[in-house]
Amino acid sequence: MKPPNIVLINCDDLGYGDLGCYGSQVNDTPAIDRMAAEGGRFTDFYMVSPVCSASRAGMLTGCYPARIGFGGYSVLFPGQAEGLHRDECTIAEILKQRGYATRHIGKWHCGDQPEFLPTQFGFDGYFGIPYSNDMGRQKEDDTHPPLPLLRDETVIQEQPDQTSITERYTEDAVRFVRANADRPFFLYLAHMHVHLPHFPPAHFLAASRNGPYGGAVKTIDWSTDVILDELRELGIEKNTLVVFTSDNGSNTRFNGSNAPLRGRKGQTWEGGQRVPCIMRWPGVIPAGTECNGIAASIDFLPTFAALAGGEAPRDRMIDGLDISNLLRRPDAQSPRDTFFYYSGNRLDAVRQGPWKLFVGRPGSEGPLQELYNLDDDIAESNDVHDKHPDVVAALTKLTEDCRKDIGDQHLGVAGANCRPIGRVKNPVPLTTYDPAHPYIMAMYDTEDRG
Repeated sequence: MKPPNIVLINCDDLGYGDLGCYGSQVNDTPAIDRMAAEGGRFTDFYMVSPVCSASRAGMLTGCYPARIGFGGYSVLFPGQAEGLHRDECTIAEILKQRGYATRHIGKWHCGDQPEFLPTQFGFDGYFGIPYSNDMGRQKEDDTHPPLPLLRDETVIQEQPDQTSITERYTEDAVRFVRANADRPFFLYLAHMHVHLPHFPPAHFLAASRNGPYGGAVKTIDWSTDVILDELRELGIEKNTLVVFTSDNGSNTRFNGSNAPLRGRKGQTWEGGQRVPCIMRWPGVIPAGTECNGIAASIDFLPTFAALAGGEAPRDRMIDGLDISNLLRRPDAQSPRDTFFYYSGNRLDAVRQGPWKLFVGRPGSEGPLQELYNLDDDIAESNDVHDKHPDVVAALTKLTEDCRKDIGDQHLGVAGANCRPIGRVKNPVPLTTYDPAHPYIMAMYDTEDRG
């Protein structure tokens, strides 16, 4: 049997409550809603960091960011010396070994030096802006290097017009899918939307009921529709798994929403890390289903590897689990019953089953313990710590074991099984500022680094 094609669509800062199929009343997402109706929607899906560089590195390697050295580098900046270590194994490398064509389009954010670019980690080709869309020139008196648009490892344009970026990304995705329709492929499309500043095309902005934010969401929806339609036209949709998710929760500015969750991007409340996740694979994933089991972005690597007839690396520790059983039977028991919430290198909380125990949060004075039952209290508004000492004791033991494994800066504990981040000498930005060049400035909203 031919292994499935895999399309992974990863949005930037899209919140749990930003899609119609997750309850939004202000953003129009007919294509994504239809994708959910034709496939499955996860209710308890987590990204492994509430901030983007660490989130993406963890997703690609199947590891908590602290394990691979990204705990202290939640956001990488242009020209920074750090990036994904070359010894790490990514989803793309595993699938390439199984004969897959691989391509990354869009935001990378795992290092912009040549040693850290996608083509060094199993991707046959790359087209995109390698970090956040606010990390360039946003105003006339800004002397930051302009945004680089890369093809593979070459800068082909500086500070491109961001209103057209999603269209260019989508066109590139269609070309890749068409060129590889007769062989297994892995497409990783990482949108710039809805990260600030917002650059929706004029026609999507005009049709939005939620200002520039809604226009950015509509742009994502249009792109998803184009890709799904192309799979149908090529007759390969029944052999293609499409996954739609977001790198972390919404920052909640300019009408972004994580409702009904508490918190936002950068926080370890549910709103920072529980994100939309929709999977569609006609004939395999039952249509219109909902999966309530705990799952996480680190589970993609072993899951995709298993679907391709391969396996996750055995020569190193990873944290992901194979959740392919949930694709065929969304009501099945998830192999994941525990999830750890890290803010940088600080272990903030653990979830097991419905219970979430906070053991520390940035800004708290010393150790902190709060307990929430997420089945009864999804908004984390009712601390029941004092009512369930047995649950607290069991979850506390889990955090102690986790600290020994990958560390906890809260308590000054170094993990025994952590690997280093990649690092180069004498890093330089991909572009330099030329005051004589007429760059395109930001049109909407303000910056939001990361």
